[in-house]
Amino acid sequence: MDKIGHREVVEFAGYLLNEETLIMNYITMAIVILIAILASRNLKEVPTGWQNAIEAVAEVWEEKINTMIGPTGRSLTHIFLTLFVYLVIANWLGLFPAMESPTNDLNTTLGLAITMSMLIHHGIGVARNGIGYFKHFLEPFAPFIVIHIIEELARPASLAFRLFGNILAGEVLIIIILNLAPWYANWAPHVVWVIFSLAVGVIQAYIFTTLSLVYIAPSAKPHEHEEHE
Repeated sequence: MDKIGHREVVEFAGYLLNEETLIMNYITMAIVILIAILASRNLKEVPTGWQNAIEAVAEVWEEKINTMIGPTGRSLTHIFLTLFVYLVIANWLGLFPAMESPTNDLNTTLGLAITMSMLIHHGIGVARNGIGYFKHFLEPFAPFIVIHIIEELARPASLAFRLFGNILAGEVLIIIILNLAPWYANWAPHVVWVIFSLAVGVIQAYIFTTLSLVYIAPSAKPHEHEEHE
């Protein structure tokens, strides 16, 4: 990215694509796949190394899912685990030289937000309740459909802009620090800010994944008659 907010685009099949964002996304996905291979290639009853780390993270999300959805939601653990790990790697990628975080591009964060808060959310609802799931848009009265539609649009927008803004701001500040301080003195504030950005990357990944779970939970939670069966 030669200038802040400017990205090179390429044309493919009549569409303009952000080349750098795509490359960084593929790198992130490759790292996530590599971590999955390292964590599962030699499974042990008493986990160690990568298996131990991933199982610890998985237990965190399994507990949250169990609290918000119940035991029937445990099958969704892999979705939220993968999302969280992907976001942590994506948020950290821009801290390395010559790299950019794919999450500092609104196209990436908006795509993730739409997928989680709309497609998966409503997909689970339809899978559980059929097409009648959408009748809740007319509750408590039919005119409320307008409010429900606004809410559905606001959810992915707020998710996307929150993540995009925080990650982009962090990388912009690193550039500012490196340009303001002389080369022999800029390492100290740079190191401090990188450490802070590592923490922010994890926190923002946690917030995004947790809010996605909050949005999905109502459609994934079993109805009362299902709980008693």
